[in-house]
Amino acid sequence: MISGEGARLGEEAARRLARAGQHEIGPGLTDAEFARLERDYDVEFAEDHRAFLAVGLPLNRPPLNRPPEAGQTRFKPWPDWRDGDPADLREKLGWPVEGALFDVENNALWHPSWGQRPVELSQALSMAKLFLAQAPTMIPIYAHRYLPAGRGTYGHPVLSMYQTDIIIYGANLAQYIDYELGTVERLTRADSTPPNMVPFWSEFL
Repeated sequence: MISGEGARLGEEAARRLARAGQHEIGPGLTDAEFARLERDYDVEFAEDHRAFLAVGLPLNRPPLNRPPEAGQTRFKPWPDWRDGDPADLREKLGWPVEGALFDVENNALWHPSWGQRPVELSQALSMAKLFLAQAPTMIPIYAHRYLPAGRGTYGHPVLSMYQTDIIIYGANLAQYIDYELGTVERLTRADSTPPNMVPFWSEFL
């Protein structure tokens, strides 16, 4: 059972998704399914993300009354938490860290808190992996939009993450749904109230 402000926020995001009518939505994830996912993938869903998926699981197909657009059947942005390929889900979960490691290897990324960068690339990558393992785990919502994991947490911004090119794509989950679906014009950072930050990852904004 999910209750409180996190549940309210997630349920509101689910209502906005359903109201937009752009995606088919299946039955929500059950407590047993959440328990299996959290055990198998060693993650904990934030309260708002969990409530969102408990209301209904977004599916990678358009509503039944709307034919797919060209290419839509090949694009599968929603994680299939119920029947998805475990390797695909693990790849999505690993995307933020793998993207940061790509920038360490190819774009000279080195976070100041990591100390002196080793001269040898292999050593730099090994050290970066150790530090990145301490960063908050990010859980995919849609394509490369992510929320931080964390039982009992809610209200963090949704981050669009492509390597360490990271931007805020919604101050919270409900606002993000509006922005992603185009039902509300996305504000720039200068126009919006700064949301709760995500440790480490928000430093790349």
